[in-house]
Amino acid sequence: MAGKRWYDDPCGVARALDMVGERWALLVVRELLLGPKRFTDLRAGLSTASQNVLTQRLRELEEAGIVRRRGLAPPASGTGYELTDRGRELEPVLLALARWGSRLPLTSEADLSADALMLALRTTFDAPAARGFHAVVELRLGVDRFRAEVSGDRLTLSRGEAPAPDAVIETDAATLRALVFGACPLGDAPVRVAGEVEVAERFLGLFPRPAPRQADAGSC
Repeated sequence: MAGKRWYDDPCGVARALDMVGERWALLVVRELLLGPKRFTDLRAGLSTASQNVLTQRLRELEEAGIVRRRGLAPPASGTGYELTDRGRELEPVLLALARWGSRLPLTSEADLSADALMLALRTTFDAPAARGFHAVVELRLGVDRFRAEVSGDRLTLSRGEAPAPDAVIETDAATLRALVFGACPLGDAPVRVAGEVEVAERFLGLFPRPAPRQADAGSC
């Protein structure tokens, strides 16, 4: 990793940041949490990262044993990137960061990538509200497909189609974000629902917007 910056600090936090502290590194990991992607798909999810920077981050993450290349099975083609076992160990770290950051003031008007939105669903899922609800919902966001299963008080998300979903919600990531966080009612949104509409409505209501973090009181 010639030219890479180091903290030169033996603390575990510093050593972790030596591996994933460069700009875009953790967001690359975010985009791969639900499965492998081609370089072009990573660029689509990280649209403001330049091709050169993304290439460099992937090279560094490969060298650190966090990401590896792999051939993709049909219908995809060519070579993609996936997380190694070491890379997957970062999942709870990203979930904790997402929960912490979701309560900070919103400073960007950019759209969430489909995978970033899936992370947001995981971190805002209201488990008590889901008790007694069992359903499989397929989310179709453009070319992306996700399988969402709610079982009791647990949400499981994976990339790909659901074999026999109770409901299918077909829209784009920006509209789904507005639906789940209450900015737009289902009847007013450009969305197609197949299967049980009641299941889709119940599912969309399981993700309350995080309450903003209150500023610490100042001292006199």
